[in-house]
Order: sequence, then structure tokens, then C-alpha cells
Amino acid sequence: MPELPEVETSRRGISPWMEGKRVSRVTVRERRLRWPVPKEIDRKLPGQVIRSIRRRAKYLLFDTDAGTLLMHLGMSGSVRIIDAAEPAAKHDHVDIGLAGGKALRFRDPRRFGSLLWAHDPATHPLLRDLGPEPLGDDFGGDYLWRLARGRRISIKQFIMNASIVVGVGNIYASESLFLAGIHPVRRADRIALKRMHLLAESIRSVLHQAIIAGGTTLRDFYGGDGEPGYFQQKLEVYGRDEEPCYRCDEPVSVIVLGQRSTFYCKRCQR
Repeated sequence: MPELPEVETSRRGISPWMEGKRVSRVTVRERRLRWPVPKEIDRKLPGQVIRSIRRRAKYLLFDTDAGTLLMHLGMSGSVRIIDAAEPAAKHDHVDIGLAGGKALRFRDPRRFGSLLWAHDPATHPLLRDLGPEPLGDDFGGDYLWRLARGRRISIKQFIMNASIVVGVGNIYASESLFLAGIHPVRRADRIALKRMHLLAESIRSVLHQAIIAGGTTLRDFYGGDGEPGYFQQKLEVYGRDEEPCYRCDEPVSVIVLGQRSTFYCKRCQR
């Protein structure tokens, strides 16, 4: 599933082509996504200028004077800029045509993605209860430590909770905990403030490096320019079970935690 770095990579790839451009048409070939694509998009988006393209958690927000298009890539969704006349393939469900002959094409083989419309994104049910952005000023060690008081869940499940902080998916949680030297099953309320600061900085660092690398391609993800992400080449523990740890040569371990595969080093993480 595309995570925060993949979505941010897509945003950066399409923004130069779309911001300030007028939408000429909207073509919906398949409305049966995770939720039906509302016809409000067909009615309100054509003729509007894309004022900005933002990211909130794993959602792309296309702002116009009439409202905001909310897009989620789901498990296998992707977006890319094409020539508007390019023929659509089987899983190309939505095109947003732009003045000048280009178009944004939304592709989603599994149809778990979504396109929705919001007049006020901040109050939309999918966005209003989300935690802070991990790369923003509201996130840090003090914040994590304060919210962890009395939380008996594992630290990995804690940082993957979108109401605590958004965008720390399974891959990046494992990588961040390894960088911070924290065992993934350690209880969140038993981690000292100093180590929470280290964890917050590790989360920032891992996500920042993943964005620079264009995200992680494990199955279906490609950025807005159609290129794959390369952060997989830099993974320290994720997907490396039984391979030697890069720090100590101990074989990387894997357990299932919260129904997700969790990779860690028994020697380096405490």
C-alpha cells in the first residue's frame, strides 16, 4: 500500500503540471472504487483552477475555489501525468483533463482507492480525527511521550496509530524503531522521554530519506512521473528476515504484531 513517502512523491511529481491549471473535463470510467465516485466531482471540478495540491496523511487534496478533491491511492492506486489523448488501459478509472492537453490519470487495479469531494477538508470524517504530520512542527518526542502515558500497547502499534501520528506505515515503523534502537514490542508507556525524542527524530529521518528516494516499490507503487521508488534498496530490517543485521551481523528477526510482519534486530533493539 502506498504510504506517506509514496503519496508525497506523487504529490511532488504532479504538482508542477497541475497547480494553476484549469480543469477542462473529468472522465470517470469506473465509479465503483472503495466508495462510489460522487457525481459532484463531475459537476463541480470542470472549469475550476487547481489552486494547490496538498497532502494530509495519505490523502492528496486538490484545492479549488468550489471545493477540494480528496484522493486516496488505496492498496494499488497510482497517478501520473499523460497526454490527454492517450488511450486508457483496463484499470485507468478516472482522468482529470487540463487546459493545454495534459491529464491526470488515476489507475487502481484493486479499486481500494477513492475520490471524494469536500467543501471543508478539515471537517471531513476521514481527516478530522487524524494526528499531526510527522514532518511538521507539532510532532516530536515530547508529544509522543505525553500521549504514551498509560498506553499499554506496543510502541510499534502506538506509532502506527493515525490518531497519534499519520503516515508511519508498517515499513517505516520497523525502519524507524531500528534506527532508534527500540524493540518493537516494548510498551509505549515504558519508553523514557529521551528515547522518545530519538524515536521522533528517527521517524523524521526515515520518512525524509524515503521521500528523497521516491518511496518504496514493493508491489505496485510508481510515482507521479511513472518511475518506481528506490527506498527499498536502503531498507535496514524490513523484508530482511534471517539476513545479517548491517550493524552487528545478528540475523534479522520477524514476528507478527497487530497482524503485520515486524522486522527487528534482537541485539540492536531493546
